[in-house]
Amino acid sequence: MNTPYGDILPANKALAGATVEMINLEKREFLLRDALAPLGEAYDFILIDCPPSLEMLTLNCLCAADSILIPVQCEYYALEGLSDLISTIRIVKGRLNPAIDIEGVLLTMYDGRTNLSLQVAEQVKRHFPGQVFSTVIPRNVRLSEAPSHGKPVNAYDYSSRGSLAYRQLAEEFLERNPIPTSTNETTS
Repeated sequence: MNTPYGDILPANKALAGATVEMINLEKREFLLRDALAPLGEAYDFILIDCPPSLEMLTLNCLCAADSILIPVQCEYYALEGLSDLISTIRIVKGRLNPAIDIEGVLLTMYDGRTNLSLQVAEQVKRHFPGQVFSTVIPRNVRLSEAPSHGKPVNAYDYSSRGSLAYRQLAEEFLERNPIPTSTNETTS
């Protein structure tokens, strides 16, 4: 699907069985990397949304990625999952993809009125100094409603706090990763 923002390749239910189909394939960890390789020159960024589980599809994404943006829900159990993910990233970096780095950590479902959100944010910032995005995605009803209407939040409610936060995240991401401008001019 082509959009004004780029191309989107959505997954569907058929992907659920992909892990089982990959089990006996040679170099199964690199299937996504190899499939994306020819597209590298056509895109400035390729963003891949991974499932929150550490299985074959996620491993493929980690082997294909240059960097990883880690969303962390501002809830207690998210910190435990974060620890497991960091361990997995270290293993992948050491054995399968030495180029992968952590792009940053994004705090999500943040509610500044609760001590829990404040404590989780503080712990994440302490464990990832300089790597936590300044943009924080708030807990927002419109963000929760958008998928049930089959729309991204910016199409569902462009002016909502959640939509605004994701636009700010995009701006912050681009500040950290400016798109190189190509010049076709030659100097003599």
